[in-house]
Amino acid sequence: MKRIAIIGPVFLMIISAAAVGFGFQLLLIPEQLLSSGLSGVAMVVGYLSGWNIGWLYFALNVPILLWGYRILGKRFIGLSMLTVLSTAFFLQIIPEIKLTDDRLLASVFGGVLVGIGASISLRYGGSSGGFDIIASIISRYRDLPIGILTVLLNTFVVAALGFLKNDWNAALYSMLSIYLTGRIIDAVHTPHHKVTAFIVTNHTQELASRLLKLPRGVTIVKTRGAFTSEERDMLMTVTTRYELAELRKMIGEVDSKAFVNIVQTIDVIGEFRRR
Repeated sequence: MKRIAIIGPVFLMIISAAAVGFGFQLLLIPEQLLSSGLSGVAMVVGYLSGWNIGWLYFALNVPILLWGYRILGKRFIGLSMLTVLSTAFFLQIIPEIKLTDDRLLASVFGGVLVGIGASISLRYGGSSGGFDIIASIISRYRDLPIGILTVLLNTFVVAALGFLKNDWNAALYSMLSIYLTGRIIDAVHTPHHKVTAFIVTNHTQELASRLLKLPRGVTIVKTRGAFTSEERDMLMTVTTRYELAELRKMIGEVDSKAFVNIVQTIDVIGEFRRR
C-alpha cells in the first residue's frame, strides 16, 4: 500500500508535466504566447533572448522550491520538484510544432491543456512551481488576497511582453489563455482559496495532533448523531486549497471512516495561522 501511495502521485505528477509540456510546445510557444506564473517569465526571457525556455523555467523555479522546502514540507516540495523537472524534460523532447495558425485557438486550447496539467498536480499534492509555491508560502503567514496578488503578477508579466515585443495582440491572447488556465484549475481542484473542513471522527486526539502540524488551528466540538444517538467529536479547521491534498491524505491515514465536509470560506477574522 505504501508503494502505491508513493507511485500514484509520482505518476500523476509526470502526467501533469506532460500535459503542460504539450500545451507549451504545440500551442503557446509557436504563437509566442504566455502561460501564467514563472513559466510566463521564462517565455518572455526566451522569446527576447533565444534561450531555452525549458531550462529557464527550471532555473527560475529552483530558488523558490528551496525557499519552500522548510516551510511547506518535503512531500509537497518533492512532488513539485518532480513536476518542474518533468516539465523541463518534456519541453526538451517534445518538438515545437505549430498545430494552428489561429492565435485564438492556440490561446484557448493551450490554456485549457496547461490548466488540466496544473490542476492534476495541485489536486494530488504537488504544484507546477512558480507562483503556486509563493502563494502557498504567503498563505501560511498572511491572510492576503492571494488570487488578486497572482492576477497582478501575471498582468505585469503579460504587460512586459506587450511593451518589450510591441505585440499587444499576443499579450491579450495570453491573458485569455491565463484566464482559462485559472478556470480549469478552479473547476478541477477548487475555486476557493480558503476552505473549512468539518471532520467527524473517533480518532480525535491523533487527528488533531496531526492537523496542528500543518500548522492550522483546530476546534473540537462534541456532536451526537440524530439516528444513532452516538456521541462523537467533530474537528473544525480552516485551511487553504494548497493544503487540501495533504489534508485528505492525513485524514485517510488516521481514520479512513471519518465523515468529512469541506465548505467554502469567504473570509476569516482573527488569527488564521496558528504558530
